[in-house]
Amino acid sequence: MRILLSNDDGVHAKGILVLQQALSQIAEVTTVGPDRNCSGASNSLTLLNPLRTQRLDNGFIAVNGTPTDCVHLAISQLFDKAPDLVVAGINHGANLGDDVLYSGTVAAATEGRHLGLPAIAVSLAGHNDEHFATAAYVTVQVIKKLKSHPLPSDQILNINVPAVPLNELKGIAVTRLGRRHKAETMTGTTDPWGRSIYWYGSLGPELDAGEGTDFHAIAQGYASVTPLQIDMTAYRSLEPLRDWLHGIEL
Repeated sequence: MRILLSNDDGVHAKGILVLQQALSQIAEVTTVGPDRNCSGASNSLTLLNPLRTQRLDNGFIAVNGTPTDCVHLAISQLFDKAPDLVVAGINHGANLGDDVLYSGTVAAATEGRHLGLPAIAVSLAGHNDEHFATAAYVTVQVIKKLKSHPLPSDQILNINVPAVPLNELKGIAVTRLGRRHKAETMTGTTDPWGRSIYWYGSLGPELDAGEGTDFHAIAQGYASVTPLQIDMTAYRSLEPLRDWLHGIEL
């Protein structure tokens, strides 16, 4: 198996280093990641500047672009033959609920799926960097299962793993996305020269975190595996929308 590994925390982040080591036990891994932290980049592309690559001493390839750039560039230019799987992570922090809309980690996986490849995004749900090995272990087990149970062609898997030692992990739960309240308002302040600057506030609390959600699984000590579909069409609204638009004259 040939795996393309990327992330959004940057090619030097601990999460991608740990995951590369774990994946190398089961596959041939090529690691291509941003040359800096691109958290929150979502599916953005670099369109107004050229992309450049740099091969690091450990064999990783750094790109001066977004996570989506990294996956697209790797598949279209850096591989002689397309990889079998795209894996994004391990993200430093959870990607739960509506967070997936902003996540560069999830975006790297969806770009792989846009290019016709199965893809997985994996995140460590906590701020303790000591337990990336737990998330790496879960990822390897899921990948082994994919060999006999391939993903549907319109989906990726979003994996979140509690930041706990492996022997404290309760198991793996199949979940749906929960939902947060809106984030706190932005904070305005000034820089040392008196100029106005602004920071995003903290993440909002959970609004929908009941049983069956990814939030609930993590809170109960389970790894959360959520299938995400790439087609965002609201199919249930097609007929009502046709009725609603009926009679509009142009």
